[in-house]
Amino acid sequence: MKKPEILAPVGSPDSLYAAVRTGADAVYMGCKSFNARIKADNFGDDEIKNAVAYCHSRGVKVHITMNTLISDEEMPEALETVKRICAWGADAVIVQDLGLASLISRAAPSLERHASTQMSVQTRAGVSLLKDMGFSRAVLPRELTKEEIKSIKNSTDIEIEIFIHGALCMSISGQCYMSSMFGGRSGNRGLCAQPCRLPFCTENGTGNDLSLKDLSLIDRAQELTEIGVDSFKIEGRMKRPEYVAAAVTAVRSTLDGNADKESLSNLRAVFSRSGFTDGYFADKKGRDMFGIRQKEDVTATTNQVLKDLSKLYEKEKGTIPVSFLLTVVEGERISLSASAMGKTVFVEDNCIPEKALNKPLTKESLAERISKCGGTQFYAEKTEIDLDEGLIVPASAINNLRRTALSELEKAVSSVKGCNFTDIDFKPVPYRAQEKLKYNIRIARASQLPDNLDNVENLYIPLNSEENFVENVKKLPVNVGIEVPRGIFGNETLVEKYLVRAKEYGISIAYCSTLDALSLAKKHGFTVHTGFSMNVFNSQSVSFLEASGVKEITLSPELTLKKLSAIGGKAKRGIIGYGRLPLMLTRNCPVKNGTDCTECKSNKYLTDRKNLKFPVVCHFGTSEILNSQPIYLGDRLGEIENLDFITFYFTKEKKEVCEAIMDAYRKGKTVRGEYTRGLYYRGLEG
Repeated sequence: MKKPEILAPVGSPDSLYAAVRTGADAVYMGCKSFNARIKADNFGDDEIKNAVAYCHSRGVKVHITMNTLISDEEMPEALETVKRICAWGADAVIVQDLGLASLISRAAPSLERHASTQMSVQTRAGVSLLKDMGFSRAVLPRELTKEEIKSIKNSTDIEIEIFIHGALCMSISGQCYMSSMFGGRSGNRGLCAQPCRLPFCTENGTGNDLSLKDLSLIDRAQELTEIGVDSFKIEGRMKRPEYVAAAVTAVRSTLDGNADKESLSNLRAVFSRSGFTDGYFADKKGRDMFGIRQKEDVTATTNQVLKDLSKLYEKEKGTIPVSFLLTVVEGERISLSASAMGKTVFVEDNCIPEKALNKPLTKESLAERISKCGGTQFYAEKTEIDLDEGLIVPASAINNLRRTALSELEKAVSSVKGCNFTDIDFKPVPYRAQEKLKYNIRIARASQLPDNLDNVENLYIPLNSEENFVENVKKLPVNVGIEVPRGIFGNETLVEKYLVRAKEYGISIAYCSTLDALSLAKKHGFTVHTGFSMNVFNSQSVSFLEASGVKEITLSPELTLKKLSAIGGKAKRGIIGYGRLPLMLTRNCPVKNGTDCTECKSNKYLTDRKNLKFPVVCHFGTSEILNSQPIYLGDRLGEIENLDFITFYFTKEKKEVCEAIMDAYRKGKTVRGEYTRGLYYRGLEG
């Protein structure tokens, strides 16, 4: 049975040595920009070039992270970074942005692309779409159960990567807007401030009901291997090298059948949040998965623990086998050939053997000396000696020959063969002249539907709407679409059942906010409109979705109005103009920490340390934490340029509130109560 790759996090040069010297098969690292851990030390161009050579000379692969959203003005620089990645000879690039991914497929088709977990792909259909897009690997969400991982792996021939250890976000990756809405630091741009680790309380909850323990599936490694998972990823590019050493050692010893309590104990000592959890994998969600960094967790990281862990990587270990052929013959300079990893070098020394007066050289003594590879990544696997009898040479000459050969061999095995890169013309797609700004309405339940639908073009209703409601809304003077859930996971078959039923009801539009939803909707012949959490951040992403047949695109709520107005494309483009933006999509309902579902009925909320209340709504096995205030732009319509529609994203509102909001929009007036402008004016940091 093939062992999975151990993929280690590298946020600094010291972490690189820790990962490689403790047994990682591959590492992932970021440049100084365009990566989801922008606050890590990361690597400059020369540092990455040297890191690739270092890793390749030790049989270790290098994956470069470009797993953030890219703006139009950044896209040229991002492509130049890809060009350098190709020249460096890195083995793969990890991507989130749809536009960047499509450009890489044109400019560097031979460069392996891995779909970041930030793409939120969680189903067989989503992974199938990734394959069609040219991805060679999918990094799955941490929230999947064992059976769901197995189902996905059995459905595809692209590689599957899962997180085996590390921090566990409350939100599904790529679907969190909490940090950006609170302080302008976006997780989608590599600057998450982790506000979820602060106190958020539900009634009778833990007091920190958005903070999960760290994930650890190390003791489930054999099960994951049997499933056929290709890569075990360790999270932690922001953590110290001792953590990297502890994590890689624990995973390596487990895979090699040498699991011991000490390595797992060291891992917990160097970093944990009230211990570890495997709740999602084991399909045992709930209160036991929650935890915070407590005093005991901090004090467990003693200087002695760090000192012991640093010893794991302070010295180079011989991991690469070498075959030597030493030639010591009369009248000729001594020579040595060394072969490893398909490369062979040949070196000579000016020393010519002399006749021995006392003790001549033996093959055994020469083999012993030439095999001393300490301090390098090599070890002598096979040593052949071609020796004439009765000769002697200085030990220093043999040592020098060996050192020179190993130095040349390292250069040979670290030589980089980059992939081809073709400069392409990707000028931002011009935007169309704006027509009259239309309205779209998204409702969570039938009772919210306003009576006045003047200027409304599209109405999106829940996927599981009843037939009588569907028949009634079909009579309205609007286009009716069905909303596909953002969180599907193990409900893929059920979602398809509802899509088939919607088609039978005569609905032909699907409102999709993830690639999973997009793939399923296209499979069943729907016209697709995309929602805000598709994270469309640039014109190239618009072009990709247009080419996929998407007709209307809701742009990212993390863009300012100015940047939104500059995004081009032929498809209709718009924004969330009203609504409590879902700040998180989670598979672990925080309200259940204190209340049973039968008592909740989606009428509960979280309270933060400022006493702000954040409603929690559940649907199809996932929960959404809504913002405490809705977005409202009705009195700023004159500042919305080059867009085709605004969407009213109704969640908790009663019908009369929905009607009042729409009436205020039509009149361009302000509304009573507290509301926010979102990020449309203040934008993001960085």
